[in-house]
Amino acid sequence: MDYRSVLTTCPYCGCGCGLYLEVVDGRIVQTLPSKTSPVNQGKLCIKGWNAHEFVQHPRRLTRPLMRRGGAQEEASWDEALGAVASELKRVKEAHGPDSVAFLTSARCTNEENYLLQKFARAAIGTNNVDHCARL
Repeated sequence: MDYRSVLTTCPYCGCGCGLYLEVVDGRIVQTLPSKTSPVNQGKLCIKGWNAHEFVQHPRRLTRPLMRRGGAQEEASWDEALGAVASELKRVKEAHGPDSVAFLTSARCTNEENYLLQKFARAAIGTNNVDHCARL
């Protein structure tokens, strides 16, 4: 039996609670709070305690899907990201940078949210950035 305890950050809100994922034979089996985390100090909310459940869910998407001929088909990451970049460029050129808006998530870390707003402002040229946090 291969057992590991992996320190990570909870994915459910922007608080940044520290937790350990208990991994047995390559499968996450449990979540435990990090007692040394300055954010949560050994405590977790109900979402944090169950943070591991979605990772191995059988219906979780693990590859990008693209609509082709009315149906969704698997695509490579390069193809999907290329299509997104191409469409963003097309819309920006046709309608201006403020025709694009970004909505980020409380499930992202503060650093990920910062990167998205930086991308919106520096790469696209818009201040149209919002966030769904409801803590």
